Amino acid sequence: MLCLLALVVILSYPQLLVRFGGTGLVPEQDWQEALSPAARTLLQEALAEIDSPALVDVHTHLAGLGADNSGCEVHPHMRTWSNPKGKVRFDLYLKASGVRDVEAADSQYAQRLGGLLDTSGHAGRYCLLAFDHAYFPDGSIDLAGSEFFVPNEYVWQVAEALGARALPAMSVHPYRKDALQQLEHWAGRGGRMVKWLPNSMGMDPASPACDAYYDKLVELDLTLLTHTGEEQAVDAEERQAFGNPLRLRRALDRGVRVIAAHCATLGHDLDLDLPAEEQVRRPSFELFLRMMDEPRYEGLLFGELSAITQFNRYDGPLRTLLERRDLHARFVNGADYPLPAINAVIRLAPLVEAGLLPAAEVEPLREIFDKHPLVFDLVLKRRLRHPLSGRGFAAEAFLVPDAFGF
Repeated sequence: MLCLLALVVILSYPQLLVRFGGTGLVPEQDWQEALSPAARTLLQEALAEIDSPALVDVHTHLAGLGADNSGCEVHPHMRTWSNPKGKVRFDLYLKASGVRDVEAADSQYAQRLGGLLDTSGHAGRYCLLAFDHAYFPDGSIDLAGSEFFVPNEYVWQVAEALGARALPAMSVHPYRKDALQQLEHWAGRGGRMVKWLPNSMGMDPASPACDAYYDKLVELDLTLLTHTGEEQAVDAEERQAFGNPLRLRRALDRGVRVIAAHCATLGHDLDLDLPAEEQVRRPSFELFLRMMDEPRYEGLLFGELSAITQFNRYDGPLRTLLERRDLHARFVNGADYPLPAINAVIRLAPLVEAGLLPAAEVEPLREIFDKHPLVFDLVLKRRLRHPLSGRGFAAEAFLVPDAFGF
């Protein structure tokens, strides 16, 4: 209860602990000119080797409240103090995404995101994510279990308005009765990726009910971006088990190309590779790495780097990801926007203490955060160094392979 009260105070007085990146909402085109020489140098060095259309952020959220007929939804329990945890989270996301008027939330969110894309100062692109309803196994919509909804049509509209920097990504629940037709429709409109969050949407990646869906993904050459590990951004409760990376074996064994969001760097899951009577809970990250080390999944299983610098993930998993240079070509970049715009979840001082970030780069990074949170997320990950080897992520970890069709 004390933690909750503290969060309420933070929301009321954000200057105390929480700052939101890019508080100018839409950055100026020449925002880089206002940086100190040290910050500009840091930015230039971070973009070296990766300033390319192959630099793709595969994890950029769209959201809205349904204004202007967007079709977006947020469950009412997220917006009232009857659900304090949800209300705090909802208000944080609004502030981080530049929304100042809930009556115009959808357009303000899209306007600010478009401004961030237009002023990023590099040639990379961003995948805008749709987010389907939760569904029951019988194919009916689980409205009570759907925290938010972002229609595919809306994502396509926003992506078209934002131009070549934006890539629309569909979200189609596998339990939908029209799931296969939906996949064909949005792939026909240029979609190359499907977004899942099993812990929230209520799909079991290991269910035989997904087999025809997986076969359609392979047929259409679509990539599945799916959350792995524990989910804390939305309520998941008993469905957390669906985030177990081992449950993706069914998709991979049918030839689906899978991006494991966050590299399963948070939480613990049952080791399903053991006989049922011997199963124990292990770090989800450990299970993810086990699958990455299996030769049969090369070219199929990829890890996504969003959220890895957040304070609750950075230590052990981040060190290991930096160390495993043999896997860097199988990593892809993601920011999980708008989360990088909330400095409370990304703490630079502990990264310095752990030897993962030079102390001299903290202030230049904070400058970039204040101007452009999306670029800050990229620069921070590019500047990370393993405390022993002194080596960071290889450039390949930020460049999407040609096979993705982006």
